[in-house]
Amino acid sequence: MGKLGGFLEIDRAESLERDPRRRVGDFREFVRPLPLAQLREQSARCMECGVPFCHHGCPLGNLIPDWNDLVYRDRWREAIEQLHRTNNFPEFTGRLCPAPCEAACVLEIREGDAVTIKQIELSIVDRAWEEGWIVPRPPVTSTGHTVAIVGSGPAGLACAQQLRRAGHSVVIFERDEAGGGLVRFGVPEFKIEKRLVERRLQQLLDEGVELRTGVDVGVDVTMDELRRDFDAVVLATGSRVPRDLPVPGRELDGVHFAMNYLYDRARAIDRELGQAPLGAPPPPAEPITATAKHVVVIGGGDTGADCVAQAHREGAASVTQIELLGEPPPTRPDDMTPWPRWPMKLRTSYALNEGGTRDFAITTTRFSGSNGRVEEIEWSQNDGTPPFAPIPGTEERRPAELVLLGMGFLHPEPALLGEVGLERDERGNAKAPAYATSADGVFAAGDARRGQSLIVWAINEGRECAGAVDRFLDQSR
Repeated sequence: MGKLGGFLEIDRAESLERDPRRRVGDFREFVRPLPLAQLREQSARCMECGVPFCHHGCPLGNLIPDWNDLVYRDRWREAIEQLHRTNNFPEFTGRLCPAPCEAACVLEIREGDAVTIKQIELSIVDRAWEEGWIVPRPPVTSTGHTVAIVGSGPAGLACAQQLRRAGHSVVIFERDEAGGGLVRFGVPEFKIEKRLVERRLQQLLDEGVELRTGVDVGVDVTMDELRRDFDAVVLATGSRVPRDLPVPGRELDGVHFAMNYLYDRARAIDRELGQAPLGAPPPPAEPITATAKHVVVIGGGDTGADCVAQAHREGAASVTQIELLGEPPPTRPDDMTPWPRWPMKLRTSYALNEGGTRDFAITTTRFSGSNGRVEEIEWSQNDGTPPFAPIPGTEERRPAELVLLGMGFLHPEPALLGEVGLERDERGNAKAPAYATSADGVFAAGDARRGQSLIVWAINEGRECAGAVDRFLDQSR
């Protein structure tokens, strides 16, 4: 439980970050760990709660008080064993998860005072890699069963690792040139260095998982072929159909989906750092670039923030982020999202700390330009609630030479689901209440099943789906 009464004596310490003015000049990670002694102090703040609500907040059910106590007692190797019991990739979640566990921490009843769970988790796994404690764990015996997994994001990778360790032969099919999904190409290098993704992929390969990159299922190989050649198929393709903005001028050059920009920049950085994988596409004739341009990012989530930060690093002339919804309150509104629920309150992203401006309750009405290129955006204020109708007399025009649409995703790409006639839910996701779809032997996990969500949900889905596949294969023995 950490130190008796430690939470009364020790204040919460936030993660260390590199100076925003300096970090915009490179692509290195900007979050730095606390010193070891201070990490142990932070672990000491964890209470022996009668009900550890952090478990409720974490979709993975991480054994948070257990490994907090182990860190406090300097038993780091046992801490990584506890962490890996529920989480295949703590170095991913420790960098990319928004930490709903901290929002559910009992100490968060006093807002802003939660145990620093996320940075302790990250420190455990980073030290484990440094000490050589994380090694491949191939199965002792083989079941003889084969599983195809479509998609190599966190859900697909977690599912693959669990199934392989259960003794099944697993092949992952990935249409991009490298594994990792959005963690590899959709999240910038300065949030998670890609060598960390490659390191985990190598662990899976050493455990016997086969990864076939550059294979587009539905084009290069059909679902019928996978179902014929494998005992089970798992769809972990993510939710990749972006929400569009059907306003006049949408067709102008310079208006792009945010993920297209992030993928383009990720590949450009790979080339610049000399880490482009084999099979990477050549540089585009007209890359999507923010250099010296007035950039407008539409959407206030993580994807929008990553676009803002990328634009800073490219040297944009200006960066503006706009959000359809109204500005949330500065502190937790107990009448709307009481503890331990995730609080709907104002947050300022790391990207805005680096520069740029942000506006809430903005309805975009038009893009305009000349010679087929966008030059201006027109918007109006709204009242911050649906249907977000423009308020007369609040119209504005702003320069916009690059517009990035980061308004979330709707559902998985329908072609692959339609190829085998899978049932879908009302949102267009694969209908798979217990991970099994309407097609025999075909399963779904991650965003393809539950819709756009957090990385912790993706890993949880992959692990749970692996259990469902294992039971299915066991019945067929």
